[in-house]
Amino acid sequence: MVFLALGIGMLGYHGFEGMSWIDSFANAAMILSGMGPLTPLSTTSGKVFAGFYALFSGLIVIAVAGIPLAPGTHRLLHRFHLEKDSPES
Repeated sequence: MVFLALGIGMLGYHGFEGMSWIDSFANAAMILSGMGPLTPLSTTSGKVFAGFYALFSGLIVIAVAGIPLAPGTHRLLHRFHLEKDSPES
């Protein structure tokens, strides 16, 4: 999942900003890791792409973290579950 997201970022920076592949990799990796871009963006389309890519990257982190945390969270929520009184009692 991370490599797919990194590839999308590299393609976007290379296509919209005209960056070299190594600069595209560095910028995509920095955005994906949450540190921010290295190179200032010069085109409007590049800036729009970078904004959407940053939002996408944040959602990827949440999704990837949520998958292994879901079973533990589910069990924790079962601990707090209270049974309702039945109408007969």
